[in-house]
Amino acid sequence: MPTTQKTLLFLGGFFTSLGSFVVICSILGTTQWVSSKVFFSDPASNGTITLSYGLFSGQSNQKFDNGLQEPTKYFNVLELLSTSPAKTLHSLVIFFLVMALVTALLSAGFSLYNSISNPYQTFMGAVGVYTWSGLSMTLAFLTLVLFVVNTQSSQLSEALAWKLHQVSQGATLRSTTHAYGFSFWLLLLAMALALGTVGFIFLYQKARYQRKQEQRKPMEEAPRDGILF
Repeated sequence: MPTTQKTLLFLGGFFTSLGSFVVICSILGTTQWVSSKVFFSDPASNGTITLSYGLFSGQSNQKFDNGLQEPTKYFNVLELLSTSPAKTLHSLVIFFLVMALVTALLSAGFSLYNSISNPYQTFMGAVGVYTWSGLSMTLAFLTLVLFVVNTQSSQLSEALAWKLHQVSQGATLRSTTHAYGFSFWLLLLAMALALGTVGFIFLYQKARYQRKQEQRKPMEEAPRDGILF
């Protein structure tokens, strides 16, 4: 049976990994990833398209300076992107986040198993927890970076706005602003929780190493004659 210290530390790792899993679930299910305003001009008037969307769905409305305004439209992100390069990057964002979810769950499972068992020298032990937590952190970070790159460089919001509102070919883009929502920033919390799991396991290994050193020290300091006897 594991010691009380080991049980408590690995249970701490279990709860932080489980917390990361829950956070990523909420990130996947919410639409507050980014709010964008696309300002454009066409031969008739200047207009603004406002979008708010997540990984799968969103909503948008269009307003013109002359007072005309379209009703709110709801859309599916992947369907609207068709075969554009932005769709490829967006699909990668979803894939990385789903994999971060899976690895966070594996980290929680390994941590819970170690709290009731002693697989010290196998992958099921601390090495496995380190691996899955590290992968979860890395994948969450890649998700964050790729989403920003897709939004800023691949003009994700502009592609969605143009396709959804069927802006005339004579229109020209003036500027675009982006404000990232709480769903996006929750990725940092998921990463912090995964790092917390690594911290708990590190504390356990450090305590275990110190305990081994203390057990070895009396033997090293004992008189040679006493050892021989």
